[in-house]
Amino acid sequence: MTAVRPPAAPPGGVEAHPGATPRRVRPPRWLDLRLVLGVLLVLASVLVGARIVSAADATVPVWAVAGDLAAGTELTVEDLVAVDVRLDDAADVYLSTATRPEGRTLARAVREGELLPRTVLEEADELVQLALPVQSGYVPPGLGRGQLVDVYAVADPAAGASSVADGSVSLVVRKAPVQAISGRSEGVLSTPTTAVQVVVAVTADDAAAVLSAIAGRPLVVVVHESVDAGVGAGTAGTTSMPTGPAG
Repeated sequence: MTAVRPPAAPPGGVEAHPGATPRRVRPPRWLDLRLVLGVLLVLASVLVGARIVSAADATVPVWAVAGDLAAGTELTVEDLVAVDVRLDDAADVYLSTATRPEGRTLARAVREGELLPRTVLEEADELVQLALPVQSGYVPPGLGRGQLVDVYAVADPAAGASSVADGSVSLVVRKAPVQAISGRSEGVLSTPTTAVQVVVAVTADDAAAVLSAIAGRPLVVVVHESVDAGVGAGTAGTTSMPTGPAG
């Protein structure tokens, strides 16, 4: 007879359990619901952030003024500066750079850096430009475009240009905006008798009265410190002054 041997024990004395099967590692599922939700949340955050940044940078180009300008000043290219600002619902209130306001007249004074609203170009009165010859000695050195000035006519009996022989001074133009200055020379070429042309804006109805009040007499220009006065250029009655012309 053949003898039956018992099964050999596993090495190391570990007893084998019949029927045990090893666990297999499952490959990742790319369509896992949690993964899809995470990707969607990331995309939503990126889109929301982009919209917030875009809204914060929603600026529009509009016109601002380069310097202080009095009411009645006729705008030129040099008076305008393009700036990008965020205006939201107020964008239609101001003049876009797509418009060309040069040649239009200001209905009120504006300050340097101020945005140009549409309503500032609404003219209350018809204005005309009047060129006045003034000796350079009677024109303030700092006189420039857009400033408000008064213009005085002084008696000049020696030249026979006026019948006024008592040294009186007449205010012939009050608070007129300066539109342009030409003929000014500087340094050694400048003399008190050099003629300077000062162009001011007056109402059309007052132009003839201004020329009549001047009557060929020498003129003196006086500058106002502020440009905030409204459009009120015109003539004034004769005012007697105890002193001679002052610059």
